[in-house]
Amino acid sequence: MNNDQEPSLEVPVIIRYGLVGLMGTILHFGSLILFVEFAHFDPILGSAFGFLLVLVVSYILNRTWTFRSRSRGTRQFLTYLLVSLIGLGLNSAVMFISVHVLKWNYLYGQCLVVIVVPVSNYLLNRSWTFRDSNN
Repeated sequence: MNNDQEPSLEVPVIIRYGLVGLMGTILHFGSLILFVEFAHFDPILGSAFGFLLVLVVSYILNRTWTFRSRSRGTRQFLTYLLVSLIGLGLNSAVMFISVHVLKWNYLYGQCLVVIVVPVSNYLLNRSWTFRDSNN
């Protein structure tokens, strides 16, 4: 570092991704509870809708803030969508097993989703969707 450069107070990518994920998790849980308790959806369907609701918001935040991607193409969004659909598949499988096989309360199942899905999505997004980022 040159003497004329200020020290960087940059938030690491993994922290930014975690903050976006935390916001998405809160939105996901909130929408899940609304869908199940007030709209009387099956917990699997409610969780899937919540997951899709978070999709657009998290894509925009991850593209612009987390990974600072320079790509503006449709291809990147489609890749993000594919990664998210893989996550949705994991989400639905975990919820199905938790609720219908193990007979857990749907909120316990969603807690397990929060552990499994973000790890897979981060690894896929970092190495595939936003690989053009300068981080």
